[in-house]
Amino acid sequence: MQRGFAVGVELALFTPRDGELGVLLRTTGDERSRSRLALPFATLSANETPDQCATDLVKDAASPAVVEQVGTFGATRQARASGPKVTILYFGLLAARAAFRPNYTWVDVNEASALLVPRQHDRIEAALNALRARVDQEPIAFRLLPATFTLSELQRIYELLLGRKLHKASFRRALHAASLVEATDEWRSEGRGRPAQLFRYAPPRRRRARRGVRFDALG
Repeated sequence: MQRGFAVGVELALFTPRDGELGVLLRTTGDERSRSRLALPFATLSANETPDQCATDLVKDAASPAVVEQVGTFGATRQARASGPKVTILYFGLLAARAAFRPNYTWVDVNEASALLVPRQHDRIEAALNALRARVDQEPIAFRLLPATFTLSELQRIYELLLGRKLHKASFRRALHAASLVEATDEWRSEGRGRPAQLFRYAPPRRRRARRGVRFDALG
């Protein structure tokens, strides 16, 4: 790494929380700053890789289910003098009940823009776009659920991650076509209606590429 050329690593951690999709922000502790909340960030040292740095950031915050790289971003003109010239962004997923450190707080992704500088708001949008692309490619949504779940719970997770409503009947047809769930003998009461059957994640036993649900089939 060239002298005077710093590389940063930034992390956007998402989770379902209180029926919405939340992002985990770190308190800066600087009362004079425009915002006391920020995405977890670290400067890459000369003897570590970006993935190692991101892993350390995650360990400081919580225990995630998924962590993946989003891309590389150049610094704005205002930030070049005081910070890294290049930042590598990662996104992570946390289970709904995951514990996190006291110096972190959850914020609804729809409210984050009012609490962060524009640069970090843009990073959250980039991380969300990368997350949604992965949801279409791989069944990462299942990592946010317990071992058994109802199809309604699974649909709600997909809706939160994708940021849009899904047609119930179409979702279930696409889900079964993907052969990713199997029914159990357990049922759970959900309100006044009939009990809902519980399912479990059941990836295909044959060795083949992982896949998600074909959301292009949904209305």
